[in-house]
Amino acid sequence: MSSEQITVHLIGDSTIAEKEASARPETGWGTPFADRFDESVTVANHARNGRSTRTFLEEGRWEPVVRDLAETHYVFVQFGHNDEVPSKEQYTAEAEFTANLETFVEETRECGASPVLLTSIARRDFDESGIPKDTHQTYSELTREVARDRDVPLIDADERSRSLLSELGPEASKSLYLHLSPGEHPNYPDGATDDTHFSEYGARRMAELILDGIEELNHELASRVVPADR
Repeated sequence: MSSEQITVHLIGDSTIAEKEASARPETGWGTPFADRFDESVTVANHARNGRSTRTFLEEGRWEPVVRDLAETHYVFVQFGHNDEVPSKEQYTAEAEFTANLETFVEETRECGASPVLLTSIARRDFDESGIPKDTHQTYSELTREVARDRDVPLIDADERSRSLLSELGPEASKSLYLHLSPGEHPNYPDGATDDTHFSEYGARRMAELILDGIEELNHELASRVVPADR
């Protein structure tokens, strides 16, 4: 069984996506995640910056993924960051968001592949008491509901990442996100204060949370995870 070749497809937004050199050190969690499996697993990262469930479908980004699916494939679906913001062009109303997640699940299964749903990783936003705010509350709950209703494995990245933020606190948690002083990196001469996107270190920590979720699900992929290079 261990010699069987498996493909893990990642679909989602900028928090997962591969980054251009000009955006570094911003890193999506899909990059370190791909390095944590043995040679039997290929990770195909289809995530793109700024996408919602609606625009990912409308732009035809889902079709080539579906065409490639087979029984030994998994599709990890993580959206919400862009869907949930009414002022964004990518905004997706709640009912449509649910329907789009159901589309990803159903079409994945029709191809004999297996879906996994993920809630969005938390934004770094603390209240006055130093408690991380539930920044994705509504759309994370919609994702959980689809997972329950459709019997889809769920990795609650929102809950897991808020727990990590709580553990680190307001100051130390800056290291997870793209916080740079002016002159610290040539790509950001004026510095950066970004509480949504990750540093290289943050992306590794977030990938660890996803891998922990895989293990707790007793998912088949858990046996194919290799130790991190330290």
